Amino acid sequence: MRSAPTCPRCDAVVRGPTAWSSAWHCERHGAVYPLRAGLTPSRQGLDGLLRGARVPVWLPWPLPLGWLVTGFAGAGDERTGMRACVVALTGPNPVGGPGEMLLVSEELGVGLGARVAGLDGPDPGIGFAAGPPDALVKFGNHEFPLWNVVTPDCAAFAGEMMGTWLWLVLWPHTAGLLLVEPLRLRDLRDPGQDLDLPFGARSPRLPG
Repeated sequence: MRSAPTCPRCDAVVRGPTAWSSAWHCERHGAVYPLRAGLTPSRQGLDGLLRGARVPVWLPWPLPLGWLVTGFAGAGDERTGMRACVVALTGPNPVGGPGEMLLVSEELGVGLGARVAGLDGPDPGIGFAAGPPDALVKFGNHEFPLWNVVTPDCAAFAGEMMGTWLWLVLWPHTAGLLLVEPLRLRDLRDPGQDLDLPFGARSPRLPG
């Protein structure tokens, strides 16, 4: 696995801070938060993400039947904290075969959710959320709407949740059937949670 930080909007290696600027720099996208993907699907990997998370770290809980937690990634550094967080899941597609899901929480403009969905980004684009929502998620006693985002090879849903973007990106398209009923989410940053998370091999869908 390549260990050098990359741009959250593309796969380019980013240039680190200099004596004149504290920002990381992508030749194509300018100043960005560096994407760090070397977080293992383990309690240690999760703890590494949680230590600097400035945005929610969302997890469906209980997990869909047969699904495993298969990795983490984050965009940010020690100075900024993680301004985008990714949780990967792998499990059975409702219509047969394997399925993959990435949950991306990010500040506006980071662009990581659009990247994993196969879009130029950084956000869902013109015409987004023009009609009624296509799915719902639940957090606490509240429901939050998500809208389908047209993508080339996956099912993607996005919406604004507590001041940040939430992206749910699933492969193949048919795995989007998991959202027929609202998913109940946990923010893994919240204290007092003692979840026995089942971990699996690292998802190949994780960026970086």
